[in-house]
Amino acid sequence: MADEGIIAADEASNVVARLKRRMIDEALPLWSTVGWDHASGGFIDRLHRDGAADAAAPRRVFVQARQIWCYAKAAQMGWYPEGRAIALKGLEHLLARAKAPDGRPGYVHRLTPDGSVLDARRDAYDHAFILFALASVYALDQDAQVRAEIDALLAFLDGHLRSPHGGVHEGLPVSLPRRQNPHMHLFEAMIACFEATHDLSFQNRAGEFFALFLANLYDKQKRILTEYFEEDWSKIEPVSVEPGHQAEWVWLLKGFERITGCPTGQRRTELLATALRYRDEATGCLIDEGDASGNIRRSTRRLWPQTEIAKAWIAQAESGEAGAADEARASLVRLERHYLSHPVKGGWYDQFDRDGKSLIDTIPASSFYHVLCAITEAEQVLG
Repeated sequence: MADEGIIAADEASNVVARLKRRMIDEALPLWSTVGWDHASGGFIDRLHRDGAADAAAPRRVFVQARQIWCYAKAAQMGWYPEGRAIALKGLEHLLARAKAPDGRPGYVHRLTPDGSVLDARRDAYDHAFILFALASVYALDQDAQVRAEIDALLAFLDGHLRSPHGGVHEGLPVSLPRRQNPHMHLFEAMIACFEATHDLSFQNRAGEFFALFLANLYDKQKRILTEYFEEDWSKIEPVSVEPGHQAEWVWLLKGFERITGCPTGQRRTELLATALRYRDEATGCLIDEGDASGNIRRSTRRLWPQTEIAKAWIAQAESGEAGAADEARASLVRLERHYLSHPVKGGWYDQFDRDGKSLIDTIPASSFYHVLCAITEAEQVLG
């Protein structure tokens, strides 16, 4: 049997075009038809293995936001003209069901399939994606009502979630540990808000998260991104390293550099080099978790780190780094080969064990944002 890690030149040369077609012909139609709840409204959280909707699964609010982003982005790219209407329909449902249904500010965490509140926590990670979704919808029409929702969400973050130690609390009620993950996605959302509005206040907000990254999230000596912290940002030992997040920050730092002119090349190079230490030998795919010394702690490998390593290489290609475009295409081939080659057209495998056995029986909607983002970035930079 040929080495799974070997990628043929012709397979890589047209991978972006193949994946774009897969999105337009398969994924976007699937997740807006089978993936939409025609009875109660809202996006379905996951499909069964055979591609049927799992209508009984609870609805995670961040997944609703991610799906809104996917359709707004597809419309913005000119890939899927129907995307605008689908995004607006999704946003209408999100605002009606998840925004302050109990009379308190902010968005709830989870809904039941019929749209009632299942978990009323206010979660920082959710709010990052809601802000990201609002930015993507605002970018389509510059609608004043959508801008008002952006400002209301920012007021909630400022008034209720800000931590005196910097950054935001995990949510309300306040809980520990603190995680880098919500801050990473708020950074992403602020960059997206600036690109949609050209309001300089979003540059400043993004700058606060960049400063937090440099001061607390990133260990400059070990060149690792730390995941879990106490309230005062002291690290929780033993330190967990998620190579997917290391890669994701490479792409985000490039986005920050694009909107501010602030150079980020050194940190991007370091983060990418660290991420690449944690790979599965057989496939070349990133594994889920390592330790601070470069050892693999969990050899399972989810889909999303593969999209993020592709985006990291795309960011480096955008910066003109030699060989980065080829690495980006090779990463996309691995994504296509191992995760997107699912019998359900427009579906994917979410996680494998070390032997390549699929560990998740369902097809989660949450992965669509990662996949679509990688492919839209690839088209814009690699062509």
